[in-house]
Amino acid sequence: MTKGCKTKKVPKKDIIVKVCVGTGGLAAGGDIVLMAFKDDLEKRGISASVEPHCAIHQVGCRGLCARDVLVDVIVNNEKVTYQYIKPQMVQRIVNEHIIEGNIVQDWIVGEEYHDFYKKQLKLVLSRCGFIDPEDIEAYIATGGYRALKKALYSMTRDEVLEEVKRANLRGRGGAGFPAGRKWEHTRKSPGEIKYIVANGDEGDPGAFMDRAIMEGDPHSLIEGMLICAYAIGAQKGFIYVRQEYPLALERLKKALKQAREKGFLGKGILGKDFDFDIRLKLGAGAFVCGEATALVASIEGKRGFPRARPPRLSEPGGGLWGHPTNLNNVETLACVPLIIDRGADYFLSIGTENSPGTKVFSLTGRIKNTGLIEVPMGITLREIIYDIGGGILGDRKFKAVQTGGPSGGCIPSMYIDLPVDFDSLTAVGSMMGSGGMVVLDETDCMVNIARFFLEFTQSESCGKCVPCRIGTKRLLEILQRITAGKGKSGDIELLESLSHDVKASSLCGLGQTAPNPVLSTIKYFRDEYEAHIHDLKCPAGVCKDLLTYFIIEDSCTGCLACLRACPAGAITGERKQLHKINQDLCIKCGACLDVCKFKAVEKE
Repeated sequence: MTKGCKTKKVPKKDIIVKVCVGTGGLAAGGDIVLMAFKDDLEKRGISASVEPHCAIHQVGCRGLCARDVLVDVIVNNEKVTYQYIKPQMVQRIVNEHIIEGNIVQDWIVGEEYHDFYKKQLKLVLSRCGFIDPEDIEAYIATGGYRALKKALYSMTRDEVLEEVKRANLRGRGGAGFPAGRKWEHTRKSPGEIKYIVANGDEGDPGAFMDRAIMEGDPHSLIEGMLICAYAIGAQKGFIYVRQEYPLALERLKKALKQAREKGFLGKGILGKDFDFDIRLKLGAGAFVCGEATALVASIEGKRGFPRARPPRLSEPGGGLWGHPTNLNNVETLACVPLIIDRGADYFLSIGTENSPGTKVFSLTGRIKNTGLIEVPMGITLREIIYDIGGGILGDRKFKAVQTGGPSGGCIPSMYIDLPVDFDSLTAVGSMMGSGGMVVLDETDCMVNIARFFLEFTQSESCGKCVPCRIGTKRLLEILQRITAGKGKSGDIELLESLSHDVKASSLCGLGQTAPNPVLSTIKYFRDEYEAHIHDLKCPAGVCKDLLTYFIIEDSCTGCLACLRACPAGAITGERKQLHKINQDLCIKCGACLDVCKFKAVEKE
């Protein structure tokens, strides 16, 4: 028994404790919290094998990562969720809630936590945060591998293929190409050997959708690949994952081992004439390897260079080692068991006519509730940002949202009621991409945002084709010049012209989409570009070279705080006298603004 915690005998209860140990949960100390619960309950003689029955589970990402460590305590089917849990808080939860039956009100989630989930629809993520991702029995107990059994015992290969086609499952990795059509093309391609590749090389800054699935529900990906393999006649599959996802790799390895032991992978799967196995392939984190042909080259042990198409991956000579290959991203394949289990009609009943189903997004940026969400296609940006995301940090003004990562565009506040689906996002100059969504407010400079994404894509360009290698470099140089206060008349038109050239002539999707952030910010925020170039001002006050810090005469008390804080010695003045900033020495660091208690320092 824990020291100082003498309690009455625990009444008979069924107790379950679930601790988030996704990447966000682990970063907040979820593994330590998990051990604290195990140690404390073990000292009290409480376990799953004796009365009162208590099971402690690790679970994947819950979604609202900003509140980690999240812990569910379920007593006799009544669930209470606690937030921001630290190891030192565990003993009190055990004492008061599990033993005494009194909820610790100080630490339970509030109404805003429940608001975060009200408009979500968890289908792909239905098991994430609910089951132990390292326990295949937990997956099976919640309907896992039921769709595979249905496909093998009740459906022909053609029927499986037609069901996926009828569901109009569009690829969740970027362009939204119908998965069923891609499967069909691979199926009809001549050749005895065929492969499946799951693209888990999630390289967009701020994106972690596929990561959460691989960490929180790896068997859903495996089951989706199995169904795809059955439909198209593939014998072997690869899951391509970047090495920066160590937790996903660890859980996928365990899941694959368990699936083989249970007869879901290997020869004669579930007693049928169906052989299929999966290998993991680690990527080195090159963004260009998210492109299909570069990814295939990487799996083959070659440098991750894209190549011209045709032949397509699904055609002879185009895929892995020259064999027809089907490639989908992780989220797309994780949708497949749902479609086969519940039917295409169920999938079509969700979302919009041309974008059925749900979509997983990583919601980041200037938003109160950052995290992972899954919503029906067609939900509006307003609903995502305000109803789910809780609004803008500091209640500042919403300015834009960047969707699609470096390949997408910035959507301004005038489109706050835009439906979020493949076609609507494309119509306003952005794209769905893999599902990154970065919210921006009035303190963000749109020219600087475009520069940030160009820095990323330019550094990630493989350099094989001149339009991308040189074109993105020139685009970046112009943006750097503008944000440094050295822009020239004609720069905006040059950016537009060069962007269109790069899009039209680049070899692969990286170069073809890299100018999107530039074009969309010029289209909707041209006045900010003009202010940088013609007025030498950054309206958002972000670009340091265009800022001027000054001290207001009537507000300065001569307290010396700004003088002491200035690292460049640019501020002069005596105590209780007006201070001044030498603009030739000022390095625009903002230290003076941060320390002034009298609001005597301003910037423009």
